Amino acid sequence: MVTPADPGTARTSVWLAVPPTARARRRSEAPAGLDRERITAAAVRLLDAEGLARFSMRRLAAGLGVTAMSLYWYVDTKHDLLELALDSALGELGERQEPAGPPVEGWPGRLRSLARGYRRLLADHPWVAPLTAAYPNIGPHARAFDAALHRLLDATGLPDATRAGARLAVSQFLHGCGGTVRRPPDGEFCLALDVLIAGIQAHTGRTAAGAPTAPTPPATTEPAAARTHTPAAPAAP
Repeated sequence: MVTPADPGTARTSVWLAVPPTARARRRSEAPAGLDRERITAAAVRLLDAEGLARFSMRRLAAGLGVTAMSLYWYVDTKHDLLELALDSALGELGERQEPAGPPVEGWPGRLRSLARGYRRLLADHPWVAPLTAAYPNIGPHARAFDAALHRLLDATGLPDATRAGARLAVSQFLHGCGGTVRRPPDGEFCLALDVLIAGIQAHTGRTAAGAPTAPTPPATTEPAAARTHTPAAPAAP
């Protein structure tokens, strides 16, 4: 079994690692019926069933009916496989959160859809939350989700000076409301999401539909003639 690396141990992300020359072995030597995609899918199923604490390469290999060493033809370490499983799970979000064409509800509706989808993802795969904190999240599905979030924030009309802060607020909200410490009830989640959206709107001067809010002139009941200044007549001699 591959044991977790010690805290602070440097490692290269599976998405940045250069394939080792040892992989140039004859294809006939590789275990039959395996590939990286099948191994990753099996890892996701095992993580869902057993949890992150019980996950091991040996248990994964047993479920696939192969030896643990067979897996290392396709991944170098357990950490690499966990990164692959994490990005595979993030792929479930996909473009479903951003339908084609102009969204009817504007960016607030898109943000609600994205937040609810991410909340469901973390509920379906409780191991995703701790892995997003442990790994750099630079796989293709993670980058696609990041790009979708960028486009959403662009649609808010936020000034550039406040965009980074809004992105941080949204990211912290997404991870915090679905993390392992406490998942708030649906009512609390929806209220918190409304507060987040209202905070962004306060910085854009826009309504929930995305239209600019026109300034309202001060109300007055004083007749116009009464507001006109007329010089006083000189006193009679």
